Amino acid sequence: MTKKNQGAVVITGTSAGIGRATALLLDKQGYRVFAGVRTEKDAESLKQAASGVLTPIIIDITKQEQIQAASEFVSLAVGEEGLLGLVNNPCGIAYGPLECVPIDDVRLNFEVGIIGHIAVTQAFLPMLRKAKGRVINISASCGRIAVPYFGLLSASKFALEAFTDSLRTELFSSDIEVVSILSGAFKTDIYKKVKASYERTFANMSPEMKTIYDKNCRIKLQAIEEENRNGQPCDIFANVILKALEDRKPKRQYFVSSSILGMLDDQLFYLAKRLLPHQYFYDTFLFGQLRKSMKLDA
Repeated sequence: MTKKNQGAVVITGTSAGIGRATALLLDKQGYRVFAGVRTEKDAESLKQAASGVLTPIIIDITKQEQIQAASEFVSLAVGEEGLLGLVNNPCGIAYGPLECVPIDDVRLNFEVGIIGHIAVTQAFLPMLRKAKGRVINISASCGRIAVPYFGLLSASKFALEAFTDSLRTELFSSDIEVVSILSGAFKTDIYKKVKASYERTFANMSPEMKTIYDKNCRIKLQAIEEENRNGQPCDIFANVILKALEDRKPKRQYFVSSSILGMLDDQLFYLAKRLLPHQYFYDTFLFGQLRKSMKLDA
């Protein structure tokens, strides 16, 4: 049975993928969803797929004026009811060897991956405080374990985990829960974004850098494409976000994978990182597994 009048929730990055699936699920469950998109075209597409209650809002989280305008709009709409939840979803993508990624892509990765999340959270916190709501930050497995060629994504997700932990402590007295959700691979458009990012990097690489890095980067790209093609629907992830929103005593972190096997693999790596010496974990265990599974050059 569909729930009604569950409260107001803001979700950023709902044009596609996990954000869109979450916005539609929460809308179906009776939440008053304010869904952040960057274009009118995406707003119209989302409205057609949802009920008449869902409200798209134009918000590019790298633009402070749009964040401010969106927060003022939502504040007027919810009044003293406040916000039950804020889901920070967008993910910055800058793929390639750290030595070569264009610095503009580096900056954008952090603007989208952490700075924008902080800016959005600051803007909506007064509304969350009224409802004693929740902040749900969408992280990733690379927010616990840094991986080659995704070093910038790992860096922004590590930062997001630190932000989440600090914010949770600071908001304890306000009864605002702060959680993160760490994910594996799902069927989204991320492969296209990763490949486009690498092609920008590749175009700026010297012949020497291409010789050093290109083979391994493209092997990893193929693995990402396969994971994406075989991934499960984003509805699985959306249901975990719903659980994080509704659990009476939410966990500090939720882990979600596209399969039970994937979940077990992630948990094994997290445990190994905690138990093994740092150098052994990264030099032998993690990279040894990558060399074996993807036939990377040593």
